[in-house]
Amino acid sequence: MKALVVYESMYGNTERVALAIADGLRDGYEVTVADVATMPRAFGVDLIVAGGPTHAFGMTRPSTREQARQQGEVRPGAVDAGLREWLACAAALGGVAAAAFDTKINKPFLPGSAARRAQKQLRRLGCRIVRPAQSFVVTGTAGPLAPDEERRARRWGAELAAAALPLHSV
Repeated sequence: MKALVVYESMYGNTERVALAIADGLRDGYEVTVADVATMPRAFGVDLIVAGGPTHAFGMTRPSTREQARQQGEVRPGAVDAGLREWLACAAALGGVAAAAFDTKINKPFLPGSAARRAQKQLRRLGCRIVRPAQSFVVTGTAGPLAPDEERRARRWGAELAAAALPLHSV
């Protein structure tokens, strides 16, 4: 079984979550982890896990990525393309198991989630959502991740693997 963990990361926090999720998936899947800037193809995969940071109540846009760049040093290529663009370019993914995640600041009454928006897009592409969208907390705009978030991401990856594998054996 093959899984693709595709992520967008401005400051490296979402990348760390993606890598931890991939670790959790490895008991059941051969995992490829890819930055959306590389525009990875989802051909031939059994599970897609897509994630990015929450900006302005949802997935990033060119303007919000540019604002992030102006606020501080971002990863090379982070401003060029995001999860929104990757999903917009994706071919139909009929029947592929999928899940979405995001990173966001933990502030009361701050609405919005890139993961929930990505999950809707994955569903529109024909994916079967195997777990509800999941948010992982950063302590500030540029991070770092809150304590234990990488461990929680690893555990969530293992839960995804357990949820998606029975779907493939039917």
